Amino acid sequence: QVQLVESGGGLVQPGGSLRLSCATSGIIFSRYLMGWYRQAPGKQRDLVAFIGSGGATTYANSAKGRFTISRDNAKNTAYLQMNSLKPEDTAVYYCSATYSVRSYWGQGTQVTVSS
Repeated sequence: QVQLVESGGGLVQPGGSLRLSCATSGIIFSRYLMGWYRQAPGKQRDLVAFIGSGGATTYANSAKGRFTISRDNAKNTAYLQMNSLKPEDTAVYYCSATYSVRSYWGQGTQVTVSS
């Protein structure tokens, strides 16, 4: 059974930092492209960043320079380090794992940026 479990969300003040984790099981993690997406209330789910099996990364413009995606194949876990957070970063953050035609999603973790 495939599971993706996000953690690390919460309430943070503007300018603060959070580190999200996506722990996976049931997949050969090292083969998968790992992505982070977010969805704010009333909006579509948007890509934040993804990291390929070889470590190559891609970021949405909104994330460039502030967020860093990484992966630890030994721990079957992907991360999203978020710095200089802004109120507009408030959303539910989802982890995804994709390999060929297979794609899996986590349940999401809430990130709220507010003073």
